[in-house]
Amino acid sequence: MCAHQSSCPRTESSDPHVVAAHPEQGWSLLCDGVIVFDDTGELLPDGRIVAPHRTSADRLAAAA
Repeated sequence: MCAHQSSCPRTESSDPHVVAAHPEQGWSLLCDGVIVFDDTGELLPDGRIVAPHRTSADRLAAAA
């Protein structure tokens, strides 16, 4: 079932798209009402939070 609002234009992809981007503040609003943060966290329209998906420092590859 698609969670897009009826105001979303039809596209080839079923993925929600950005309707408002604020990179200076670190977030974007998607057409389905989800706010996506640059740290990969999300705030859903119903108020639920999706925690950021961060990689621990010891798992990051060091540049040579």
